[in-house]
Amino acid sequence: MTLPGYQTYSPPAPPRRSTLARSSQVLGIAGLVGLVLCLVGMIPALVGVVLGAVSLVRREGDRRPAIVGVVCSSLALAVGAAALFVLLSKAAQCGDETRYPDDTSRRNCVEREFPFAQADRT
Repeated sequence: MTLPGYQTYSPPAPPRRSTLARSSQVLGIAGLVGLVLCLVGMIPALVGVVLGAVSLVRREGDRRPAIVGVVCSSLALAVGAAALFVLLSKAAQCGDETRYPDDTSRRNCVEREFPFAQADRT
């Protein structure tokens, strides 16, 4: 019971935290780091974009982690797509039979364009 003119004290509510927003942020950062590992980071980045977009649409709690997650995930997807495009265009160039008619010349092209993918010949 309170006296007239007085109000009871209620502590402020803690800020609402969104699990989807935090997950999006973590997956976006993991996607950027994962690009180093043969473009594996594109998978968590794709999931991060989806989770961040869902969190933003639902207008859950703290929006900052969702925005960071969407931006990092989108950046990881853009960089990964560009790298994948460059690698596939080089592979298609080496597979062109009019430019490289025999197997040896195509193999030399692959070794020249992809020095990191040297196969052991035994």
